[in-house]
Amino acid sequence: MRTKLSDIAHVIRSKNSGPFELTYDFMLNSSADFWNARLSGCFTPKGVSGILGIDEGDILAIVWFEPSNALKITVKRPIPSGDLGERDVYGAQQAAPFWEVEW
Repeated sequence: MRTKLSDIAHVIRSKNSGPFELTYDFMLNSSADFWNARLSGCFTPKGVSGILGIDEGDILAIVWFEPSNALKITVKRPIPSGDLGERDVYGAQQAAPFWEVEW
């Protein structure tokens, strides 16, 4: 049986991490779900770059935080917040590519 991130995470969100970065937060339902996601291989630089369609070099951090069963991924914004052509000034609508990730 395949596991879908949206089935094991009670929080999947994005937000600005300054005007030049986006952060994705994932809070998983349990320790077992945390380890399932961590060992899946989906949340490596290669996996994240494929999910988001960005270069691996644009991934600034992938941080696993076991005490809260959480994962934080920070990437370079393609367009700075508030710049001409930017459509999500708060970075709050960027997590959709992760909703359907499964392994």
